[in-house]
Amino acid sequence: MDASLLSIQPNAAEPLYRQITGQIRRLVAGGVLRPGETLPSVRDVAGLHAINPMTVSKAYSQLEAEGVLLRLRGKGMVVADLAAPPDLAARWALIDPALDALARQARELELPAGALLDRLKSRLKEDLP
Repeated sequence: MDASLLSIQPNAAEPLYRQITGQIRRLVAGGVLRPGETLPSVRDVAGLHAINPMTVSKAYSQLEAEGVLLRLRGKGMVVADLAAPPDLAARWALIDPALDALARQARELELPAGALLDRLKSRLKEDLP
């Protein structure tokens, strides 16, 4: 995995370590990161994104405790060999909180559902940073 695969937004409300853990969980669940694949070092991620190495270390440690990552001596962090790839329901569970927040915000802003769906479809076709 290349450290640039992560999109870290320092000004977002979500803490940086949670941005990292969430993205790695989704990349594993979506099959982008495969079992045994090596993650970039803490130093590489921190340097590329100009964040504190302890933030990256915290994210990696949390994912290791959850069984998503595995620390291999001399090799670093790798994606754990999961018994079975996540099913569709598990992948939806990862995105449902964001969908709930989006729906709530759209209602609060009184945005029409059709226009919101059109914008979402447009964003799904783009390469976002």
